[in-house]
Amino acid sequence: MQRNALVYRRVWRGSIFFSFLQPTLFLLAMGIGVGRLVNAAGTGGTLPGGGSFLTFLAPGLLAAACMQTAAFESSFPVMGKMTWRRNYEAMTATPLGVTDLVLGELTWVGLRLAMVAGAFAVVIALAGVSRGPRLLAAVPAAVLTGLAFSAPLMAYAVTLRNGANFNAVFRFIITPLFLFSGVFFPVAALPGPLPWLAAFTPLYHGVELVRGLALGTLTGGAGLVHVAYLAGMCALGTVAAVRTFGRKLHA
Repeated sequence: MQRNALVYRRVWRGSIFFSFLQPTLFLLAMGIGVGRLVNAAGTGGTLPGGGSFLTFLAPGLLAAACMQTAAFESSFPVMGKMTWRRNYEAMTATPLGVTDLVLGELTWVGLRLAMVAGAFAVVIALAGVSRGPRLLAAVPAAVLTGLAFSAPLMAYAVTLRNGANFNAVFRFIITPLFLFSGVFFPVAALPGPLPWLAAFTPLYHGVELVRGLALGTLTGGAGLVHVAYLAGMCALGTVAAVRTFGRKLHA
């Protein structure tokens, strides 16, 4: 974590700028631009909660932004430190162990997710979608959503020799989840068995948790299910990461 923080000191200004720029552009283009068409067509009232499209979309984008940030932070950088720069080998030559490496990386990703979620929350508050304790509660939920992706991807990243396989991960996993996990429309609008399948994806649980907290529509039972799913993903991914890091470093 300390090593990542030292590197981040050189790029934090641009990173913070884009953390604000991305949600602003998304909310302007999709929430306000497309939202006007949705509301003008009279379909806004069919959204959960009966609010505007912008109100529906913004919390979903918050969860999705954390997923995307976690996917990037846990893929190429982790593989590079294992395969190309051998940072992890140098670290394990000290009293640090494999578990320390994994927990340090996850802690750093959690901090990055908190930065992204915090910036996104500021934009959401300025847009008038949600404010106060509800929005504050949605930030750690978004961080948990990102960590549920980070740990399994980290476990996979250290097994690779080059980044070619990440193209398939982003193209066939991250992008479909972004489009079909309830960010832009309720999953109930999907045909056939797709709503049932979508309900088993981690981003669906993240979107439902963040949106429910931000808008005050979350019930206790549903919230526990979402948290348990995401925490379970994170825990299983962490165990897998410790094993794959260990095999790679002790090979």
